[in-house]
Amino acid sequence: MSGRIRYTEEFKREAVVQVTERGHSVTSVAKRIGVSSKSLCDWVTLFGDEPDTRAAEASEIKRLKAELRRMTEERDILKKQRRTSRRTTAEVRLHQGSSR
Repeated sequence: MSGRIRYTEEFKREAVVQVTERGHSVTSVAKRIGVSSKSLCDWVTLFGDEPDTRAAEASEIKRLKAELRRMTEERDILKKQRRTSRRTTAEVRLHQGSSR
């Protein structure tokens, strides 16, 4: 009989959830459940982020960066001072011609 303990996938996933979603450290979770930190790190790598989740997050990050870049450009355009023919900021031009 081998000295190795086989853990169920459900057990491994729950341990990973404690690290990834609940914010516990790998070391503290490993000590609490009685596994090595190396094993738990391997489980986090294996079960931590599913590949389709990572792809969706990467796509969302790319979209948000593009939106931020566009909004920053729009803001910069609006922040630029308009060039006018006024000599001072207090000077106001009135249209001559039609009177009300």
